[in-house]
Amino acid sequence: MKLSQFRFDLPLNLIAQQPTKKREDSRMMVIHRKTGQIENRHFKDIIEYFNDKDVFVVNNTKVFPARMYGRKEKTGAKIEVFLLRELNKANKLWDVIVDPARKIRVGNKLYFGESDELVAEVIDNTTSRGRTIRFLWEGTDDEFRAMLEILGETPLPKYIKRKPEEEDKERYQTVYAKHEGAVAAPTAGLHFSEELIKRLEIKGIRFAEATLHTGLGTFRPIEVEDLSKHKMDAEYYRIEENACKIVNKAKEGGHRICSIGTTTMRAMESSFTAQKLLKPSEGWTNHFIHPPYNFNIADSLVTNFHLPKTSLLIMACAFAGYDLMMEAYKKAIKDKYRFFSYGDAMLII
Repeated sequence: MKLSQFRFDLPLNLIAQQPTKKREDSRMMVIHRKTGQIENRHFKDIIEYFNDKDVFVVNNTKVFPARMYGRKEKTGAKIEVFLLRELNKANKLWDVIVDPARKIRVGNKLYFGESDELVAEVIDNTTSRGRTIRFLWEGTDDEFRAMLEILGETPLPKYIKRKPEEEDKERYQTVYAKHEGAVAAPTAGLHFSEELIKRLEIKGIRFAEATLHTGLGTFRPIEVEDLSKHKMDAEYYRIEENACKIVNKAKEGGHRICSIGTTTMRAMESSFTAQKLLKPSEGWTNHFIHPPYNFNIADSLVTNFHLPKTSLLIMACAFAGYDLMMEAYKKAIKDKYRFFSYGDAMLII
């Protein structure tokens, strides 16, 4: 398929700027793949669609405060530094994106904090906006992490046209987040409250955890018309033995496996056996899922409403079917569903 097929007109006022007051109160569109039926519900109603021994697979990655603002040495120019991933823990080497990039060259030093509590030196260019920096830090690693927490801010996407607030530290994070490493939240999971999870577990639904540290590659614009030529940035993932046991027992028993989010789906689709069972693995995946595609593990998917021409929308179309998904998006716009990270949910069954 072609990239242009995934274009649609999205009114900017439908891009959610704030989360709902309560996580599970967001709206939920339910799409039935076999019948083509589309329902308007609320996320807390998800319990009605699943039964005892069904499994929800969630991404337990944890977002860290990846966006920092520093000053360039001598000129004092304000520079945004977006931390992508740590390359070397001992040497405090990080892969980052800087803005404006034209002002930042190898050898430049950047100062963070009102009293220059943290200093970094640019040691390499990686892309037009990408740099490798070394933080010049002599304290312990725990002290360094604490400093990043103080000086960094919640990395809300640029589509949210406001400064992060104190509330975002909690709301731009799933309630089951464990392993730090993501620069963007696995947003399908933001709709779960601890109370809703308990209600689901009481009904007999089990939860299995995978880890995929969401990077900016998930949101990087696709610049080729032929989707088969698009290359995703690699993202770290891990699936442990216990999660595989939970998922495979359910599959073998004929129970439903629901992937909570496209990142969870990518992790599972990077780690399955010839018998279409989940297997333990760890590594980096650049798996780009686009139509046509045969999914191997999950038979249902929770995802948010995505922006046009994104890899997230394209994967959702691969799962639900292109025509049905585009019909659902037309309805979502007509019915004023909220889009993107703090937006509403879609359940595809």
